[in-house]
Amino acid sequence: MKKQLFLTAFCLGSFALQSLSFCGFYVAKADTKLFNKTSQVIMVRDGNKTTVTMANDFKGNVKDFAMVIPVPNVLQKKDIRIVENSLFNKLDAYSGPRLVEYYDENPCSPRIQYDMLESIQYNNAIPTSISMKDVKRNKVLGVTIEAQYQVDEYDILILSAKESDGLKTWLTENGYKIPTAAAEVLAPYIKNNLKFFVVKVDLDKLNEINGTTNLNKYIKTHDNENIQNLRPIQISYTSPKFMLPIRLGMANSTGAQDMVVYAFSKEGRVECTNYRTVKIPSNENIPLFVKNKFGQFYVDLFERAHDKENKEAIFLEYAWNISPQFRGAKCDPCVGPPPIFTDLTKAGVNWAMNNGNQASSNVFFTRLHLRYSRNTHPRDLEFQVTPNKEHFQARYILTNTAVGDLSCNAGQTYCATVIKNRVNELENLSQLTSWSTVEYSGYVKEYYDLLKDKNILNEVKSTQKNKQPWLGVPSNESRLGLKIALFLSVVFLLTFAYLIRQKNPLASK
Repeated sequence: MKKQLFLTAFCLGSFALQSLSFCGFYVAKADTKLFNKTSQVIMVRDGNKTTVTMANDFKGNVKDFAMVIPVPNVLQKKDIRIVENSLFNKLDAYSGPRLVEYYDENPCSPRIQYDMLESIQYNNAIPTSISMKDVKRNKVLGVTIEAQYQVDEYDILILSAKESDGLKTWLTENGYKIPTAAAEVLAPYIKNNLKFFVVKVDLDKLNEINGTTNLNKYIKTHDNENIQNLRPIQISYTSPKFMLPIRLGMANSTGAQDMVVYAFSKEGRVECTNYRTVKIPSNENIPLFVKNKFGQFYVDLFERAHDKENKEAIFLEYAWNISPQFRGAKCDPCVGPPPIFTDLTKAGVNWAMNNGNQASSNVFFTRLHLRYSRNTHPRDLEFQVTPNKEHFQARYILTNTAVGDLSCNAGQTYCATVIKNRVNELENLSQLTSWSTVEYSGYVKEYYDLLKDKNILNEVKSTQKNKQPWLGVPSNESRLGLKIALFLSVVFLLTFAYLIRQKNPLASK
């Protein structure tokens, strides 16, 4: 309860100078846990420098963990860091699609609105002497170890290779478990002279850092599988290309995978250049009963949007200026405070504090969601930083109806509008998710019955008869049309009878 009050106060305070009507209560969020096989990546772009942080829930025995990432050059020890999973948790919770709840004001007793003023180091890398296999064997396979480091619990090699089969053989012989189809995927990277950032876990070091008794916090049981919550690895490099290699991760995949990218820049939104970047459907009014089904609602919404875009698009879920000097709200509603300087620095936003002056920094935060497979996304993702600073977030709106005496004229108009709005909310739900509206047809009837129980229904019909013919009461225009039609019918019948008599004189006797 205290948390909800804080969120509401934060939201109201942030929006007071803009518009109170846009602020609501945060109800629920759609985080990455809703989607199976989801990976998360933080990407920071500053000029030609890219910092990438990779989170991974590895399934299986931690000793089998291996990561192979193409990089444009040989990384130095200072370019490799380890961060905590809490950083991803915070970015996910803050930027995720959200459900927001509003409460209609009773038009018969409006409340007074008052103006509200706005209130609101890494461990050093330890060198290690990883024993190499026979140097001659390496030469035969065409693999060169360019650098080797131990960074906390990770053993890291930077490799170069002359051909993919040799690299695959070297990795296998040295205990790295890689996909069987990796060779064909490695070939294009080798052809483009990329290096390979190769990672394994040092179990002794992992136990030493976390303590053997605490190691279980890195292991969860899910669907009878061990999921290793290994700490994310962060790397930085300089390259004119702003890209994210995804093909290697699909080498042994049997289906589609989800990826969420948290991107930071100085200028504006980050967008994909070789696949379409589109906004996820947002800012739609949906029925109140979705409140208890929001997780499934968003999963089905994303599925439908993904299908409509031919399963190729990358979806924008959040884009906002989160710079300290930006005085407006950074979400609607906010599920908590935005990332602070410490979070941004850990993510690699090194300009967040410029010469000690926090207010001089400019940070734009973009969240992208991709579902990809070998068939739909045969190319690595290429990005660009755009000057687009338009704010956007995936938000879905619940509107609770007004309570109390609604017998005034404005109240009757309001009641009729609620019924119409509920019909529209069901239509929105169907369009967004393909859920059947027949199953939820009682959503409109329940409010209609409520009016009847409170003896308001007749008054609504009486008040709205000239405005809302859909309630079953003919309007003045409808009544006039009926009168004209009746008059013409009488004239036609009299004329027809007259003509019959003229043709048959006996009919008049």
